[in-house]
Amino acid sequence: MSNQPVNQPTPTFVAASWLALSAGLGAYLSGLWNSDMPLNEKGYYLTVMLFGLFAAISLQKSVRDKMEGIPVTRIYYLLCWLSLIAAILLLVTGLWNATLTPSEKGFYGMSFILSIFASVTIQKNTRDLAGQASSDTLSNHHEQAIDSDPQ
Repeated sequence: MSNQPVNQPTPTFVAASWLALSAGLGAYLSGLWNSDMPLNEKGYYLTVMLFGLFAAISLQKSVRDKMEGIPVTRIYYLLCWLSLIAAILLLVTGLWNATLTPSEKGFYGMSFILSIFASVTIQKNTRDLAGQASSDTLSNHHEQAIDSDPQ
């Protein structure tokens, strides 16, 4: 594990990330809810969104793990990339073949991309905040050990 300094995200950046995810996911789900498409098609788009969010978060975590020297198997790393690419291709294919207006297709595409980007940012913020908390804990333990040293 590397000892790189962790840049803690500002509360404003954390809030903006959550707001972006709420806006993207809220718009996507609202569009599905109000759409006239069949229930099985709505289920398809919902599943693609959930798959994409999970794939993006998993990929971001594995990239971050590699950067910090935490072992990540090559097969898992490649599966993360494959999963994210598959989710994007499934959405593109679904929208390409859908009988939606171009503006609706663009709406779903942009909502999807905004949600994916925001989820990666939230995962990064969460990791940075957890890293900061653990380094603060380690510093406190180290300071306590030095203070209690009977020299």
